[in-house]
Amino acid sequence: MRITTYSVDGEMFYGAVAETGMIALSPQILQWPTLYDAIAAGGLDEVVEAAQGQEVTHTNFQYEMVMPNAPRILCVGVNFPDRNAEYKDGSAQPEYMSLFPRFATGFTGHKRNLVRPPENHTLDYEGEVAIVIGKSGRRISQEDAYDHIAALTLCNEGTIRDWVRHAKFNVTQGKNWDKSGAIGPWLVPFHDAAQLDDARIITRVNGEVRQDDTLNRMMFPIRREIEYISTFMTLQPGDIIVTGTPTGSGARLDPPQYLKPGDVVEIEVDGIGILRNGVEDEVVS
Repeated sequence: MRITTYSVDGEMFYGAVAETGMIALSPQILQWPTLYDAIAAGGLDEVVEAAQGQEVTHTNFQYEMVMPNAPRILCVGVNFPDRNAEYKDGSAQPEYMSLFPRFATGFTGHKRNLVRPPENHTLDYEGEVAIVIGKSGRRISQEDAYDHIAALTLCNEGTIRDWVRHAKFNVTQGKNWDKSGAIGPWLVPFHDAAQLDDARIITRVNGEVRQDDTLNRMMFPIRREIEYISTFMTLQPGDIIVTGTPTGSGARLDPPQYLKPGDVVEIEVDGIGILRNGVEDEVVS
């Protein structure tokens, strides 16, 4: 079952993805106003169950960022060994992971364009798996970590590269331009460790493979991410963790190849799907 957020003529819905369209579960069938509210209430199983046997309600729609009101999105940086080597600073694998926040306004949905701002054209792609927390916890052990995951989705963690170095210790401003990235197309409920442990992530730009790696090569596996993050903050249902991107981003190519209007980026993981986005320039009035 695939659950997502979408819009029809500006009205927001969440529901199930069917072969011929969308099955709306809000606002008539379920009491939660948004998909985030459903997950925060521990209601994802009820959402899935409610979709069973329902008819398609919309065939003309637009995908939205899968949880556009998600209040907490935390990203893990430089999490593959080859990615660490791309920095060419001679550093060994770090003892602790790099983390930074992103905000929901920085993301759009599947089949929507990433937006390149006029201030800087170093828009780059980063294909990643994102996990959605379904059960709260503090100081969660690695052994128990997967019990706290509700669902999986994909992320193009789009970045304005020149802006991640505006301050000495801060990448936040390069990571949060409006609609510079995407999360979607949908949530896939998490039931089996193999959904993550055996996952392969591929990023294509205009059909060319740019990133291709497996999650089992992460320097900080997802179990460790949940353990570490929950040490200093209580993870809550609806929190999103973007787990890290492989080598091959445009900034690290020689010469660098940044995204431009007309490009198409695809992030693919078997068992989750394909997140596809074009690119356009921001229109400034």
